[in-house]
Amino acid sequence: MRVLGVDPGLTRCGIGVVEGVAGRPLTMVGVGVVRTAADTEIGDRLVAVERGIEEWLDAHRPELVAVERVFSQHNVRTVMGTAQASAVAMLCAARRGLPVALHTPSEVKAAVTGSGRADKAQVGAMVTRLLRLDAPPKPADAADALALAICHIWRAPAQNRLQRAVAAHHATKGRTT
Repeated sequence: MRVLGVDPGLTRCGIGVVEGVAGRPLTMVGVGVVRTAADTEIGDRLVAVERGIEEWLDAHRPELVAVERVFSQHNVRTVMGTAQASAVAMLCAARRGLPVALHTPSEVKAAVTGSGRADKAQVGAMVTRLLRLDAPPKPADAADALALAICHIWRAPAQNRLQRAVAAHHATKGRTT
């Protein structure tokens, strides 16, 4: 499975591509950041994020896009930019018919480090170790994007089993009523 992880942001949108399956060593295919200047008009920034994500989709051909689920932060301006960049990533994936998975920051941290309260340095260190890299990807947004992809690869088999079980339950329930 090849997954494009997106750590959404308007100033720095982390992008990382990881390939592999749960239970096997994973491989980093690519990592980077799409950057926009804070003094640029919002529409132009969103177009730049879209172009950057589209370039990564063209270059790396992922099977799925994993995006960090936006959660409420104290700074409304920050959460709005994050939500807008997140929507751009989902739109780019949907336009190509790629499934999108959303993962919360604590879910990603727990999957990669074992603790949902891990800090950025711990996430970077574990991403470096898990992908057998020489150094943590910089900036942290890039490491976070790789962590999203890793989280999805590891959790997808369990999520798929759960979805099939729910679908089977609803199909059975529909026949008995």
